[in-house]
Amino acid sequence: MDVHNALLSSHDETIGTLVDLIRVPSVGGTQAEGEIVRHVAGLLAAEGVETDLWQIPVADLAARPDFPGMEVERTEAWGLVARLPGTGGGRTLMLNGHLDVVPPGDLSTWSDDPYSGRIEDGHVYGRGACDMKGGFVAALAALLALHRSGTRLPGDLLLAAVVGEEDGGLGTYATLDRGWRADACVITEPTELNVLAANGGALTFRLRVPGLAAHACARTSGVSAVEKFQLIFPVLRALEASRNRVVDPMMARWDIAYPLEIGTVRAGDWASTVPDLLVAEGRFGVALDEPVEEARAAFERTVAEACAGDPWLKEHPVTVEWWGGQFASGRCPDGTDLVRRVQAADVAVNGGPPPSVVGAPYGSDLRLLTAIGGIPTVQYGPGVGYGHCPDERVSIAQVHACSAALVNLALGFSAEGIDQEL
Repeated sequence: MDVHNALLSSHDETIGTLVDLIRVPSVGGTQAEGEIVRHVAGLLAAEGVETDLWQIPVADLAARPDFPGMEVERTEAWGLVARLPGTGGGRTLMLNGHLDVVPPGDLSTWSDDPYSGRIEDGHVYGRGACDMKGGFVAALAALLALHRSGTRLPGDLLLAAVVGEEDGGLGTYATLDRGWRADACVITEPTELNVLAANGGALTFRLRVPGLAAHACARTSGVSAVEKFQLIFPVLRALEASRNRVVDPMMARWDIAYPLEIGTVRAGDWASTVPDLLVAEGRFGVALDEPVEEARAAFERTVAEACAGDPWLKEHPVTVEWWGGQFASGRCPDGTDLVRRVQAADVAVNGGPPPSVVGAPYGSDLRLLTAIGGIPTVQYGPGVGYGHCPDERVSIAQVHACSAALVNLALGFSAEGIDQEL
């Protein structure tokens, strides 16, 4: 069986696998996050695919100065890389996808069980369908089609199944630490089959705004941390605006290329007491090519200047803590043929003009692969716009189209020759 027929014959199986994976509630930090990796390892082993499954030394990696951050507690985590060995002389291509998902949120906003995996109107529904189990099974289907057809590429084809992407990048960091490398990588994150070649960064921060407790009946004898936070928030909005007046052309399609947002606010411990502490947590966008240290310094300077203008905060300044995911920006380096080859692979399968080359205002594992691994990396995958949302879903047609394009890419990239069409 040639690779084209192998891929076509697996279409129903691919969507069945996607449904099965959605039904595993692999929220970051839960036991299911490890279970899903071991489940995929079992699928690959049953096919006779070479696999490297290992328990990630979470505590050891988290203690390193370049660790990319983590926002949930993990007692264990697993890494997995599948490999189709090449015949020799070709380039190695890595496909990378994360299996962890964010929590479903308010269940009343969903029209069904968030982990149902239901199929309706040409889409598969459920938490993680778009971000990014749809993209992962597309990569898995491509690898299995090559394996089942007996196609031998000149170079290796790798599939990295990672966890912890949503809160920092533990899995890809661990994969690189394990020694896995490639000449190029495609992360099958949702891009609606465009080629995403750059990510802005995102730094998780925590603000502690001090107040002075007093009985609410005598509130003027205290200082409300809530009122003092009201001085800080508009200053942060102004900082966001100033950092987005001029942006890299790759990011120009976004109304806010480098967002700054407060995600949680907690204050006080009693309804009849002036709150003496407010804790606000959020994410701060890092511009393309901006060093993380410079971004942090700009944020801290803005907060300090705001405090200096208020008598209370001047003496009791807001503190800034950087914690959780610390996503630097990243971009696929110039001089690689990866972007062109992904575009050509897409056109060969889907027709039409080449997919757009774009940037995105969110962090991803792209920056780890390019910076730590030195691996030219892009994102190309099915779905867009539904990740982290109620009734999350992915287009079945895009999953299959992505698989076909990835096979086409692997055939051409590995050989360093003319792109071959399916």
